[in-house]
Amino acid sequence: MEGRELEYFVAVAEELHFGRAAQRLGIAQPPLSRAISRLERRLGAPLLERTSRAVGLTDAGAVLLREGRAALDALAAAERRTRRAALAADGRPAVVLVSKAGASRELLAKLLDTHAAEPDAAVVEVLLCGPGEQERLLRDGRADVALLHRPFDDTVGFDTEELRTEGQVAVLPAGHPLTTRAHLELADVADLPGLPLPRWPDLDGTYPDGPGPQVRDNQQLLQLIALGRACAVLPESVRGPLGDDLSTVPILDAAPVTTVIAWPPHSRSRAVAGLVRAATRL
Repeated sequence: MEGRELEYFVAVAEELHFGRAAQRLGIAQPPLSRAISRLERRLGAPLLERTSRAVGLTDAGAVLLREGRAALDALAAAERRTRRAALAADGRPAVVLVSKAGASRELLAKLLDTHAAEPDAAVVEVLLCGPGEQERLLRDGRADVALLHRPFDDTVGFDTEELRTEGQVAVLPAGHPLTTRAHLELADVADLPGLPLPRWPDLDGTYPDGPGPQVRDNQQLLQLIALGRACAVLPESVRGPLGDDLSTVPILDAAPVTTVIAWPPHSRSRAVAGLVRAATRL
């Protein structure tokens, strides 16, 4: 199969509409239909169920959608990492580290300082993103290494080293009655009047979702909590950078959160290896 064929099929499989897929790809619909038909003949299996009103995936099509996305990500990653390696020779950043904005702040700062002290340390470009985006950026080659957090982030398919495991805390506005408690349970914060848990966008249920305001990152969430518009359950390391307008209380029955450093298993980058060694020494 060719990369273009996979791109065509993935577009149709995701849109489930030949017209929208053709528009997304910037081509006419007839050649798109012919390309999908040629692909089906070559594979010897129908990939799509077509009726006059709808397009659906066959079982074989569902497999190719999953595998095709991974293959296209791998192609994009190979191109991006090759270009980055070429730029490194000109003194440009050689390693891109992605982390969730507002998370693992102290750990990230220590990691960068420890790595920078090494005599052969590569220049590290830090990419901060929203919750759940680190994995995608690592898979498609926009990042070389990532800080991920189990159980929320998917680490399947990556090599990892565990850096630390911690409990979780409720983050509440300072002065809230619950802040006088020694500890809480998840049920205590599940339905607080006026302080709903936030909603996280497009995260496939990996982050606990509540009825409250939709948030993009931890910084936005913490500001809403300080304003008395939400509460949250976050790893206990969030305590460090909090201001006087926020308080935390340990939650006894919340799942522990493990921070890992992750990288693609096929990576042979000395710069990535040096960054991972620095992380494990911490």
